[in-house]
Amino acid sequence: MKALWQAYTKSSLILRVTIALVLGVVVGLVGGQDVADWLAPFGDLLLRLLKFLIVPIVLFTLMVGINQASAGSMGRVGRKVFVYYIGTSALAIAVGLAVASLFSPGSGMTLDSSAEVSVPENPGIAQVLLGVVPDNIIGAFAELNLLGIIFTAIVFGIALLKLRTSESHGALAEQLYRVIEALNEVTLKVMSGVLHYVPIGVFAIVAGTVAEQGMETLLSLGDMVLVLYIALGVHLLLYCVLMGAFGVKLRRFFREARTPMATAFATQSSSGTLPLTLDAARRMGLSRGVYGFSLPLGATINMDGAAIRIAISAVFAANVIGAPLDFTSMLEIVLIGTLVSIGTAGVPGAGIIMIATVFSQVGLPIETVALLTAIDALVGMGCTALNVTGDMVGASIIARSEEDGQRDACVDAPRS
Repeated sequence: MKALWQAYTKSSLILRVTIALVLGVVVGLVGGQDVADWLAPFGDLLLRLLKFLIVPIVLFTLMVGINQASAGSMGRVGRKVFVYYIGTSALAIAVGLAVASLFSPGSGMTLDSSAEVSVPENPGIAQVLLGVVPDNIIGAFAELNLLGIIFTAIVFGIALLKLRTSESHGALAEQLYRVIEALNEVTLKVMSGVLHYVPIGVFAIVAGTVAEQGMETLLSLGDMVLVLYIALGVHLLLYCVLMGAFGVKLRRFFREARTPMATAFATQSSSGTLPLTLDAARRMGLSRGVYGFSLPLGATINMDGAAIRIAISAVFAANVIGAPLDFTSMLEIVLIGTLVSIGTAGVPGAGIIMIATVFSQVGLPIETVALLTAIDALVGMGCTALNVTGDMVGASIIARSEEDGQRDACVDAPRS
């Protein structure tokens, strides 16, 4: 038994996760819902373990990252992060519209007038922005308000950075920083143990998802699923072009990123995958000051996969009612979809809210959302994987640009 465990732990994590994905599909199709129900607790345990690590890993990683940089560099990184998130979200919607227009998913289908869908209320950008500042720090941690946790970590991290440079409190602040750094290392040690359980949890989750969805659902709306995954693949290629332009080594990136990508695909949770995403960025050798800020924020507001889903869903709905989108409507979808994808950050049911908001703005029937709920899990898996990939691509590009900027500053500095 000991030899078997050692062989398991020493094998590649991505190999174990890949085997778990394949076995999960097979068991889900063969075993059906009964086997899926029996395996469900194992999948729930993985999600609980990952969520268990979110608060300490975000809090400590971000505070340590800020204290390894400076207030000025954090402001510069923040600007780059927001430009990247807005730019890639708009690009994702454009890609989705282009691919969907080429393949025309939904053509020939009819709308069921009796179909109903419950759409949560859109809180609006103002309420989402206000929600960034928690009225209770303990409540933000208990409710897993990721934006609130990020805000808390940034505020206290910058305050600690300022104290470390002061004459009156410098020594005390330095001791506190060492404690926080030690707590960060302890969190990473706990996460290394959780990683051994990831393949087991992934197997259980995939088996449950496949058993619940079944082949009939996939075949009935197969063209929609196929078009969406083609669009996700196109956007992934654009990521590769973008990373190549900034000098990011693709082989190393995908070697480290493939585990969080596969886990995000299985769990359909960007925030739940965040501990693995942060660990991958650390193994890539990226600056803590960059990935500690950009990845937690990206897990909440950067949703390129969801943006592609908005675009393809819009074309699908237009084809179902026999009214293909014109160029003006497509431009409107790009603009509204980009804003909505950020404006509904961290809101339960955000995917439905985004699609329903865009549909109402461009005059598409909300009832078509009910058709799409049948393939929600199958679509959500690929979209979440691309969301997480986009976060890591952004962190890699911004970290590389910061390295280039520091190198240029050294070259331009006057010699004594």
